[in-house]
Amino acid sequence: MPTSRCLTETQVALHLPLLRGARRLRIALVGLPGAGKTTLFDAVSSTAPLKGRLTDTQQEYRACTVQVGLDEASVVDLPSLSSVYHVQHDELGALKYLLWGNDRPPVTAHEADAPPAPFEPPDLIVQVVDASNLQSHLELTLELSQLGRPVVLALNQMDRVHRKGQHINLKALSEQLGMPVVATVATMGQGIAELFKAAVQTARQDLCPLPQPPSAHIVRALESLGQALKQPDIEAAFRVPHQLLLTLFAGGHAYFEDELREHFGPQLPALQALRAAAEERLPRALAEEIHADGHHRAATIYEAALRPGPLQTSRGWRYWLDEFMLHPQWGLLGSLALFAGVLFVVFEVSGWIDAQTTQRLIEAASGWQPQGTVAVVARAVMDGFIGLIGIVVPYMLPLLLMLIALEEMGLMQRMAFVVDRGFHKIGLHGGVAVPFLLGLGCNVPAIAAVARTSSGRERVIASVLITFVPCSARSAIILAVAGKYLGVGGVIGIYALTLVLIALLGRLLSRQKREVGPGQVQDIPHYRWPDWRALLRETWLRSSDVLTIVTPLLVGGSVVLALLGHWGADAAINTLLTPLTSWWLGLPLVLGLPLLFGVLRKELSLLMIFQALGTQAIDSVLGPVQITTLLVFLTFYVPCVSTFAVMHKTLGSKEAWVSVLLSVGVAMLLSGVVRLVLTLGQVMLG
Repeated sequence: MPTSRCLTETQVALHLPLLRGARRLRIALVGLPGAGKTTLFDAVSSTAPLKGRLTDTQQEYRACTVQVGLDEASVVDLPSLSSVYHVQHDELGALKYLLWGNDRPPVTAHEADAPPAPFEPPDLIVQVVDASNLQSHLELTLELSQLGRPVVLALNQMDRVHRKGQHINLKALSEQLGMPVVATVATMGQGIAELFKAAVQTARQDLCPLPQPPSAHIVRALESLGQALKQPDIEAAFRVPHQLLLTLFAGGHAYFEDELREHFGPQLPALQALRAAAEERLPRALAEEIHADGHHRAATIYEAALRPGPLQTSRGWRYWLDEFMLHPQWGLLGSLALFAGVLFVVFEVSGWIDAQTTQRLIEAASGWQPQGTVAVVARAVMDGFIGLIGIVVPYMLPLLLMLIALEEMGLMQRMAFVVDRGFHKIGLHGGVAVPFLLGLGCNVPAIAAVARTSSGRERVIASVLITFVPCSARSAIILAVAGKYLGVGGVIGIYALTLVLIALLGRLLSRQKREVGPGQVQDIPHYRWPDWRALLRETWLRSSDVLTIVTPLLVGGSVVLALLGHWGADAAINTLLTPLTSWWLGLPLVLGLPLLFGVLRKELSLLMIFQALGTQAIDSVLGPVQITTLLVFLTFYVPCVSTFAVMHKTLGSKEAWVSVLLSVGVAMLLSGVVRLVLTLGQVMLG
């Protein structure tokens, strides 16, 4: 049996060997129709699960790898299975997979078709049951316990049980069945983490269910038949537990009887005679007696586990808040409320802090117009630090504090669970919802957050998409320009275009990057009030690396651009950018350098545009088509140097430069299309 060791350095219990790679745990999800098996799979699946049909059936399965702590599991969502003893034709493939997987036994050698599924048999079975209709599901549980594999019972839809005023004694049920029993509400993410932890622990210990033989009178009646079937050649040919083979043949299972006829034809008449003799000793047909016995034993177990009334008679605010936050539909409203809170912090709280800090520093420094090279460099260094303060103080720190507090309270994890399915459509998990919200303040800490919480394909896609999230600087431009010159419709249009672009790029990138990361078991923690010391410590940990990355590049970039202006390179830069500004965007030539300054901080572009045009009333110089084209380009082109620096560190130079080229290409394409459409519209209306 694998040992368990504790790494005291990190205070994390590490169970060895880890179930990863070749040791990865294989789990089959099984259940009657309507139990919630598919909902459970959706809650933990990867963004692109493998799909296929079981051989010789129309039934579809889905499979993916799921991360369970430090372990991994290959999870297969099998088609619904009503019974092991009386399978329908389309259910036979699922039973074959549970018994043999792709390792077909000798008894199937004559079959021309392929194995039921192209992967190995499961190490463990998770049966998902509708807890509000537990008795009928327990009959399948008793049958699955004879397959010779560990089983974990997921009592799903427990909220329905409580609404009925009932309580199921999980401990008593587990003791009677000899298997772990975990209460879940798959639609709300409750109990899923505990279920998979129990599955991993059960597989490590290789705990099979308690034997569930039929009642004593059936055992006595089948004694002679059991002895006749207990032959090494028969057992080697079928490779199934003896008790299961005996029950299947006794109950007249067509597939197993046909295989006995095919491979052990001379012995079959004697076996059938023994079965008939056993039936003579019973009050009804053998198949009916076995079914009735299973029904009776399931009812007995159910009655022993059922108790009237829930343990917790009162339902506090935590219960009702979960009913709202984790509801498949109402939970989206809760997520929108959190999103609105983030927007409030960005546009109101952070805006006020920005006006009291950064804007005052900018005003105080505006009177200094250096002339010499040294003074220009000193002013550029100061501007760089002012830009750094403008990122960190008003936007990064308040948002980080807010989002970390919401994580500590357990609200962000609930939002991540609710939006998970929507994020799957763009190749991501709901866990990246928090970094996306953080990106509304500043893309820099958002990408750093993605680097901490994801890896591989998902890290790349999320980081690239976050560069298109309108941060506070971009939002300032959108509100200042679109709000003033294009009206509310213009503002809404820009943000709507951003959402559509992120969704389309997500789908495109997820298709290009074929390697799919594992699914995630999202833990839904208990509500709690945040510890402010831990909150401040976590905020510092998440922001300190960002400061060390951003500061030198922001200051250095400011110095380089200031020296270019000081040495009179403005005209040369504007000339070099003529194909972009004048030819493609249809803008005045003098806007080349202001657009370039956007790589430091987007607001700098807007300020320099005012200076280059000689007025803040830009509508006196630019027409509506030019203003809209300029706004679209500023919104989407090149993430600032701070964002690039973080991407360079977390993703590498190749992915960082690809992101830059992608943003430039998208900005040029969208602004060009917008210019063309609006120009044609003017011509048609004129």
